[in-house]
Amino acid sequence: MASTGAAVALGLCVLAAPEIVVGTIIVLGVVVVAAAIHDALEVHELRHRYGEEAGDTSGTTQTRGAAEDHRKPERDPEEQGSQPPVPPLPVGRSRHPHCEPVPVPRASKDVAHNACADRFPPNRYPGMDVSVKGIRFDALQVGARVLWEIKTHRFDTYNGFIQEQELAKELVQLQRELDTATTCGYGFIVGVSTQEHRRALLSKDPALEIVVTGCPR
Repeated sequence: MASTGAAVALGLCVLAAPEIVVGTIIVLGVVVVAAAIHDALEVHELRHRYGEEAGDTSGTTQTRGAAEDHRKPERDPEEQGSQPPVPPLPVGRSRHPHCEPVPVPRASKDVAHNACADRFPPNRYPGMDVSVKGIRFDALQVGARVLWEIKTHRFDTYNGFIQEQELAKELVQLQRELDTATTCGYGFIVGVSTQEHRRALLSKDPALEIVVTGCPR
């Protein structure tokens, strides 16, 4: 019983301060004491190891977290230039393929009228009308996106009734041509031979752009 008590006392000392027996071989006659000491050392070593590992893990986590905090935020792929910019689609001269001017044979067989249409703007396609979205114009001005309608008849020689009839017909035609030209991004000018004709048209539609060509019949 005395040996057992001594063993227990020694075991308690080892448990309280196991470092005093690290590197020292203690031989006792009682197997129980050796087992108790061995268990105490393992418990202490495990506690010490887990404590260090826990601390290391915490430190590593903090270090990694700090590194991530200091790391530059990822930029948007477009800002990084990881994708090359998409080139813009080619833009034609007109807003719509049908807006491209197409030279077509003259609709009028009036020689004086056709000569005026070629000479006055002057016409980019001499001897030809110009079709835009299926609407015929007398000329497309050289060096400019301006379509022309030419009137060469002597409006001022007509009586009042004929003048009103002529104006009503012309205004329908000119409005259709103006709408087409504007939609396709062209300017539109009406050429008339006399000031009287110009004044009469402007009295009906002040928005029209009308010039006096003075072209003879």
